[in-house]
Amino acid sequence: MPSKAGTTRLVIVESPAKAKTISGYLGPGYVVEASFGHVRDLPRNAAEIPAAYEDKPWARLGVDVDNGFAALYVVSADRKKQITKLKSLAKEVDEIFLATDEDREGEAIAWHLVETLKPKVPVKRMVFHEITKPAIQAAVANPREIDRDLVDAQEARRILDRLYGYEVSPVLWRKVRSGLSAGRVQSVATRIVVERERQRMAFRTAEYWDILATLAVANPGEGPRTFNATLIALGGDRIATGKDFEPTTGRVRAGAGVMHLDESGARGLAARLDGRPFTVTRVEEKPYRRRPYAPFITSTLQQEAARKLRLSSQQTMRTAQRLYENGYITYMRTDSVNLSETAIAAARRQIAELYGERSVPPEPRRYTGKVKNAQEAHEAIRPAGDNFRTPGEVAKELSAEEFKLYELIWRRTIASQMTDAVGSSVSVRIRALSSAGEEADFGATGKTITDPGFLRAYVESSDDENAEAEDAERRLPTLTKDQPLTADELSPQGHHTQPPARYTEASLVKALEELGIGRPSTYASIMQTIQDRGYVFKRGQAMIPSFLAFAVIGLLERHYPRLIDYDFTASMENELDEIAGGDHAAVDFLTSFYFGSANGTGDQAIAHAGGLKKLVTENLSDIDARSVNSIPLFTEDDGREVVVRVGRYGPYLQRALPGEQPTPAAEGEEGGSQGDRAPIPEGLAPDELTPEKVHELFLGGGGERKLGDDPATGEPILLKSGRFGPYVASGERKSSLLRSQSPDSLTLEQALQLLSLPRVIGTDPEGAEVVANNGRYGPYVKRGDEFRSLDSEDKMFTVTLDEALALLAAPKTRQRRAAAPPLREMGNDPATEKPLVIKDGRFGPYVTDGETNASLRRGQTPEALTLEEASEMLAEKRAKGPAPKKKAAKKAAPAKKAAAKKTAAAKSTTAKKTTTAKATTAKKTPAKKATPKKATTSPE
Repeated sequence: MPSKAGTTRLVIVESPAKAKTISGYLGPGYVVEASFGHVRDLPRNAAEIPAAYEDKPWARLGVDVDNGFAALYVVSADRKKQITKLKSLAKEVDEIFLATDEDREGEAIAWHLVETLKPKVPVKRMVFHEITKPAIQAAVANPREIDRDLVDAQEARRILDRLYGYEVSPVLWRKVRSGLSAGRVQSVATRIVVERERQRMAFRTAEYWDILATLAVANPGEGPRTFNATLIALGGDRIATGKDFEPTTGRVRAGAGVMHLDESGARGLAARLDGRPFTVTRVEEKPYRRRPYAPFITSTLQQEAARKLRLSSQQTMRTAQRLYENGYITYMRTDSVNLSETAIAAARRQIAELYGERSVPPEPRRYTGKVKNAQEAHEAIRPAGDNFRTPGEVAKELSAEEFKLYELIWRRTIASQMTDAVGSSVSVRIRALSSAGEEADFGATGKTITDPGFLRAYVESSDDENAEAEDAERRLPTLTKDQPLTADELSPQGHHTQPPARYTEASLVKALEELGIGRPSTYASIMQTIQDRGYVFKRGQAMIPSFLAFAVIGLLERHYPRLIDYDFTASMENELDEIAGGDHAAVDFLTSFYFGSANGTGDQAIAHAGGLKKLVTENLSDIDARSVNSIPLFTEDDGREVVVRVGRYGPYLQRALPGEQPTPAAEGEEGGSQGDRAPIPEGLAPDELTPEKVHELFLGGGGERKLGDDPATGEPILLKSGRFGPYVASGERKSSLLRSQSPDSLTLEQALQLLSLPRVIGTDPEGAEVVANNGRYGPYVKRGDEFRSLDSEDKMFTVTLDEALALLAAPKTRQRRAAAPPLREMGNDPATEKPLVIKDGRFGPYVTDGETNASLRRGQTPEALTLEEASEMLAEKRAKGPAPKKKAAKKAAPAKKAAAKKTAAAKSTTAKKTTTAKATTAKKTPAKKATPKKATTSPE
């Protein structure tokens, strides 16, 4: 769409990829440029606070809470170059179109651009939900003004999160550990994961049995001859199943009215039923019908991508972002299940072409969203355009990950407009009379799908990996009431109740969505944040809370319960939605939340408590750090209480008799000498600290395990766990395990080998001793001050004297190891034009431009990291600046040595007096103030 003759327009989008795609759809007279996301934000640290504001009491917050919560916005260092470029372009055009995303964040970016560029030409807002030529041209032809209500809602959210983080995080620093953070949504998400782990820790398993019968019909006809049925009742009493047991005791629930069958009971009953006749007592057949699933919204896309493709929320959103920016799908941050009329028409045409007219329902399908407080009215996530491209048509244009996600979205969209899956379900009841006269009832169910309908295109997965797929059939023979059956086999089956499953990213997103907490734009960042902060770690797909998370959540639950209350957090989301709709004022909401004004619209429980400010400062001294950092486990038979302590170097076990309270060296740290301790191995889940595991860790009084006795000395050989990993010890001898060794499988013979180090190989012709040993950089041989590396750990125990001398005779010049090639070359940084590569470092992969390095975060992989993400990570690292170097304490200048030695005692006395005098003078002299004053790093 060419611009008017002689008119030049500047179109500003967020990313270079988006700019490249859009520029291809606009004719001459358009300049498309990227802002690289947000151009302004609240100051992240003291270095970003402008000099004019450094003396303001609110500068640390970046929000003037006493003057209408006015925000102090600064242009980040990595955006200044781009802002200069945009200002220059703005002077050369006749109009500016702000084409940022159509949600709160996009609206806020557009407003910040206007505030920063201060253009002298007309500014218009163009919005679209897909990047296709018709959509872009329609957006240019129908611009609107910036929606200030959406901007206010985004700004209120940003300020709210800043106030929450900056006021609550310092409490965690003082009472748990420095450097921790709290967040309005991240803390609630962490609480959900911790509560599930508590349920698992309290869980007590139960065993129950039933009988699986393989039954046969005499004349099966077209159906199967045999089928399986399960014992469901005995003598009229229902047989207990997993749902009938109390999860915290393992006992049958009171009043359940069931029969708990154990192994001997099941085996005895099976023997009494052997050879007895079975008869069908009831057959119920019902029609089966299943409607299609609604098209994807952000949360359901993340859930299904996790189940089907094993993608994290971050990976899903990064891949979806690329698909959106390159014109393959519609906007991927949405909680709307609506499809436009053109999309419905496209889907119905494609269904008819691929699956036949019978798969197209008479009327288009409409869906109603179930998300609490649904936000913007976008379309659902679907293939872009008025004619959907099949996965086969785009396969060569996409990466493997992009293709899989596009196919998932395409299939879900198509299926949403197809016919129902229909069939029939059958429920059968069968009875047999045991040799002892007991009435045993068995049950079987079957399902037959006569028309799969939408299931031909898409079948949704389940968080329960053992759940039966919806398109699975269970075929039964044609059965009638009173029909005789014979039992080919009667197999007693034992079962154990299972604790509630841990959350995955998919199920946690679902839980947050059902509670009305978070929004489509925040789910992925929440999942990443709680992992980056060390509150949650992943084992496969399962999300496991750390003991640090237990301490943090325990503190918040006891002292600030409202701040992590699910309903309260959801109500704040509702308040923000009302601000976005123009129904409430942001200032009233923030005032009520922070200061406790009962006249505002914020939560009244917080308001009546005096607001957040008063809440986190008034009773700080009442918080007992030791109690907060102690997680009780159980009491041993001898009365000793076992707890987990969260200390400076990580969690550890401690047990003591009541009243025997070791005094910590500092709040939340290890210290004192009383009580029995044992380190907790890294990666051990809280629910795995069973009494048996704890006993194992406490063996020997220090987390030790005896491997045997040294045949030479008779001293015990112990396997221990130390701060720097597992090691073996015997008497005064100690030796760390080799990299190739595991504590679980270490043998006495291997331990004796380790304790033989350093191993004396022999002496050289001049009588110098030659030894083999293991060091920080691996195995080596040594003679005097000469070292040479060995190429394997085994060589320490087998290398001969001749081999060692040959190695030591090699040239002493150190051969530099060739630099390893980069893991991936990414192209030039959009912000600096420097080439970016990903390398493998000592602490894992990192991205670098040759000058600045940034480690990949948890969950990020070298393969999935995008150029935009890498650029942003480096920009953040540059903005923080180099880590401040610690100044060494000034030492008193030593007295100059006299030519002749004086009496040692007199000289020592003089030196002591001089040092004491200087120290006293230093104490009296006040230190000069640094200008400007440095503030602590932001807790966000």
